[in-house]
Amino acid sequence: MNVSLPDDLKSFVDSQVDHGNYGSTSEYVRDLIRRDHDRRQLRVALLEGARAPVVGNADAAYFASLRDQARTDA
Repeated sequence: MNVSLPDDLKSFVDSQVDHGNYGSTSEYVRDLIRRDHDRRQLRVALLEGARAPVVGNADAAYFASLRDQARTDA
């Protein structure tokens, strides 16, 4: 796969590699693709959650019960 970039974007990618943030241009592009994929998956999960019916309140008692359960499961 080949990707063409305008000079300013190519310079930016090259600087990311040069500063040691990434080992290669390909590594940088793979990281961007992974991040976009993760962002899209998170968006889907959030939208599904927003559409789901409310089945209880997430109040202080709810979180206290989760902590108690985590302590007994550990």
